[in-house]
Amino acid sequence: MRYKNVKPDEILLAGISEQSLVNGPGLRKVYFSQGCTHHCDKCFNPETWPSFGGKKIKVSELCNTLKNEADYLDGITFSGGDPIEQYDKFVKIANVAKKNKLNIWLWTGYTWEELMNRTLMDKNLLSFIKLLDVIVDGRFVYKLKSDKCKFRGSSNQRLIDVKKTLKNKSVCEYKII
Repeated sequence: MRYKNVKPDEILLAGISEQSLVNGPGLRKVYFSQGCTHHCDKCFNPETWPSFGGKKIKVSELCNTLKNEADYLDGITFSGGDPIEQYDKFVKIANVAKKNKLNIWLWTGYTWEELMNRTLMDKNLLSFIKLLDVIVDGRFVYKLKSDKCKFRGSSNQRLIDVKKTLKNKSVCEYKII
């Protein structure tokens, strides 16, 4: 996906939720990426699809703000749109989160297998994925929507424990306590 007129130190965001309790465990800051090519039927955030719109924000400002807020947060979440489309910008925020001992969740329409295929051509993507704790993968499928899907929109989506999955070389689902 191409982002026109976005400078190297800028990211295009649809918004930020300063204090969320529904986008992963604990108190979280959520960054909603602008841009998504999946266009899932009955998507929760269709306004995030275009790679224009949203707001350009300096990544360095987001990093500085996160450093100052890290003490009261349990983690951060990258959602969307699809954050994978701008992972090269999110990696900087993820590094700040890790330095401040925050866990990181990411929602993506890509499956784990699709992401791993992409890493064969893009080693930087793999470096980003290694910073994450949990990936909620797969496209939202309205017919599979269920109130029983904690932290997921539909039952086809998986909560993937990134560290265990990379270590075991097979998908290990994150266990909700």
